[in-house]
Amino acid sequence: MDAPSGAWPRRPRDRLGTQSSGARAPATPWARFSAWLECVCVVTFDLELGQALELVYPSDFRLTDKEKSSICYLSFPDSHSGCLGDTQFSFRIRQCGGRRSPRPTDDRHYDREAPLSLQRESAHYFGYVYFRQVKDSSVKRGYFQKSLVLVSRLPFTRLFQALLSLIAPEYFDKLAPCLEAVCSEIDQWPAPVPGQTLNLPVMGVVLQVHVPSRVDKPESSPLKQCGQENLLPAPLVLASIHELDLCRCLQPVLSHVQTLWELMLLGEPLVVLAPSPAVSSEMVLALTSCLQPLKFCCDYRPYFTVHDSEFKEFTTRTQAPPNVVLGVTNPFFIKTLQHWPHILRVGEPRMSGGLPKQVKLKKPSRLKTLDTKPGLYTAYTAHLRRDKALLRRLLRGLQKKRPAGVLTALLRRHLLELTQSFIIPLEHYMASLMPLRKSITPWKTPPQVRPFHQEDFLCSLEQAGPQLTCILKGDWLGLYRRFFKSPHFDGWYRQRRKEMAHQLEALHLEAICEANIETWMKGKSEVEVVDLVLKLREKLVRAQGHQLPVAVETLQQAWQYVETAIGSLPKDLQAVVCPP
Repeated sequence: MDAPSGAWPRRPRDRLGTQSSGARAPATPWARFSAWLECVCVVTFDLELGQALELVYPSDFRLTDKEKSSICYLSFPDSHSGCLGDTQFSFRIRQCGGRRSPRPTDDRHYDREAPLSLQRESAHYFGYVYFRQVKDSSVKRGYFQKSLVLVSRLPFTRLFQALLSLIAPEYFDKLAPCLEAVCSEIDQWPAPVPGQTLNLPVMGVVLQVHVPSRVDKPESSPLKQCGQENLLPAPLVLASIHELDLCRCLQPVLSHVQTLWELMLLGEPLVVLAPSPAVSSEMVLALTSCLQPLKFCCDYRPYFTVHDSEFKEFTTRTQAPPNVVLGVTNPFFIKTLQHWPHILRVGEPRMSGGLPKQVKLKKPSRLKTLDTKPGLYTAYTAHLRRDKALLRRLLRGLQKKRPAGVLTALLRRHLLELTQSFIIPLEHYMASLMPLRKSITPWKTPPQVRPFHQEDFLCSLEQAGPQLTCILKGDWLGLYRRFFKSPHFDGWYRQRRKEMAHQLEALHLEAICEANIETWMKGKSEVEVVDLVLKLREKLVRAQGHQLPVAVETLQQAWQYVETAIGSLPKDLQAVVCPP
């Protein structure tokens, strides 16, 4: 069912009379709302239609039919989950039809300052779901079944879960008017600015969150009391805007956490079969967060069903499984995805003797029946030896019921140090490919970043490898060789090369501004001066468009050079180079 037209006030049309679609421009009344959310959806169960989209707010936000269908199916647990009561989970879908409008300036500013792993999604939507299923004799089917879904491009799982836990129960009682009021409140929130601590009022509660920045130290939680003394009631402080309780999410697989870290690092295809969308989505999000601060460059779906539009693409046997982490709850996937190299089946969280029951490592050949027991079914052999001391500390902490935050911090620190130990040698080698500053001269094309030679890098590991910062022994060379073939190496290398190219452009511009342009122009032909003007202009446009790391004074000096060069030309040529 489509959202009812005219349910609530519609946003103004643009000057051509057509409604704006997709992400909204900052001038619209919903600019602040769209800094956080794309839209809010309500999905209900219709006896004739099945899952149906009851409401989209704002009502003129356009979703394609394929997106509507995906949201409808992914907003309800499938029949195998048997979720009664209230359940929260999340999903991620591919955006259909490409970008629908230019990105607002605030979005670009956020992405420049935010950690790579927290940048806005450009081609996917996140769906954060609050599902309720309770007995209701007034409904034909005997059950009230409805989901409230927040659709966003931001991976702020912790914030949106907290927001849903506040608004969904109220909405299920009071329906539309409550939702309209909440959306109006969100439209008053300040935009997410990396590095800032924000107070976000909603329904009489103030959520206080810190938006991480690229310059934040890993593991730091610089949550300042942002005007808290003036807030009544006192704010609900979220320890993180995005991080889940990692130790709780990974409890059943703690004994294999390093093997799973390697599978994530290498971008290996992995299916997570869980008893519910909540367990499935948390496990997938926890696994994909294990690589921070490295950006997870592969596709991942916290909750995936047979109705998904990518079902055929992901389950085909005519080609190798794609580099994707799939969270599923339907046992049918065991048969359909039997050809996938790694399948993780987890059950309901259970304790045995005060300890979480650990899944066992099993060969894929044992994965034959739909009632397969929990386990990590893979033929993969880890390159690194596991840290048994860490595992003992975690399991002992769980047994003694130590605070969850302490155990999660311990596990996250271990994974962070492991990832950093792996990446630091790559960063050092990459830095050696940067041309020396003295090789950058003002009036010549700047030198390029030298190519990355894998064998040269591997030779450098003997003197500057991960063994300098990590106590774990194992086949590091073999791990790097496999990493070079993964999407994560490609993503990391492209990003670093782009940053270094921007740095070279900035250094070249500084070199030009430190030179004496009048001395250079002596004896130069008009053609050469015009060529300089055009190149300088092009460089300044790139500097402003790419936001190069250049001081404002340098940009001003470059513009003065452009004016000086134009002023030295004959009047008729000035009119051509600088038309009125």
